[in-house]
Parts: sequence; structure tokens; C-alpha cells
Amino acid sequence: MYFDFFSIDLTTILGTILNTLILFLVLKHFLFDKVNAVLESRRNEVVKTYEDADKTYANAKQLETEYNDKLSAAKEESAEIVKNATKKAQLRSEEIISDAKNEAKGIMDKAEADIEKEKKRAVNQIKDEISDIAMSIASNVVEKELDAKTHEQLIENFINGIGDSE
Repeated sequence: MYFDFFSIDLTTILGTILNTLILFLVLKHFLFDKVNAVLESRRNEVVKTYEDADKTYANAKQLETEYNDKLSAAKEESAEIVKNATKKAQLRSEEIISDAKNEAKGIMDKAEADIEKEKKRAVNQIKDEISDIAMSIASNVVEKELDAKTHEQLIENFINGIGDSE
């Protein structure tokens, strides 16, 4: 009586195993293959996403390197441009100063030449006036006999004549 409860029935065990096997095959056919396909698809998507992320990261690193290289080259180029502009400005400044010095020297040389001409003209004019005065005195001397009083008068007339001719 109590042993019937604990008894092992071979047909029940075989039926249960057979039912479990059929259930397993049905679930495998309708559920496991589709779930495995979905899981495989999802795994492939995740792998592809990681591969794309790695490619994007590598591309970003390459672009960063190129950007830094270009930035460095641009800095060097701008420094070279500034250096060249400074050199050109310095050369132009020296050229302007040199031209100004040459022009000033030319003006000074011309002024000195003009002063020299004026000096010669003044000397020649004084010589002409002295010559005229000397001729005038000589003609006065020839006309008059010279005594001390006449001599003083001629000198006084000569001095007055110089003051009048200016």
C-alpha cells in the first residue's frame, strides 16, 4: 500500500521521457532556432558596432594628427611671413632713410654752390665798384693837384661814395 506510492512504473517514466523529448524537439524547431538566430543577429550587430567605433576612433586620431601637423605648419608659415615682412620693412626703411640722406646732401651741396656763386658775384660786384671808385678817384686826382686838404677830401668823398652806392 505504501509501496505503490513509491513504486516505479516503467511506462510512466518512458512516457514522461518521450513527452519531454517531443516537447524539446517542438520547442527547438519553433523557438530555439529563432531565438538563436535573433541572438546571433544581435551579437553580429554589436560586433559591427564595436568595429565601426574602432574605425571611427582610428579615423579621428588620424584627423587629429593631420590637424596638429597642419596647425604646426601654419604657425611656422605665419612666423616666416612675419619675419619676411619685418625684413622687407627694415630694408624699405633703410632705403627711405638713404634716399632722404642723399636728397639732403644734394640740397646742401646745391646750397653751398649757390652760396659760393653769390659770394663770387658779390666779390666781383665789389671789385667792379672799387674799380669804378678807383677810376673816379684817379680822374679826380688827375684833375686836381693833391695837397693834404684835397687828399683828405678825396678820401672822405670816397668813403661817402661807398655808402651812397649801396
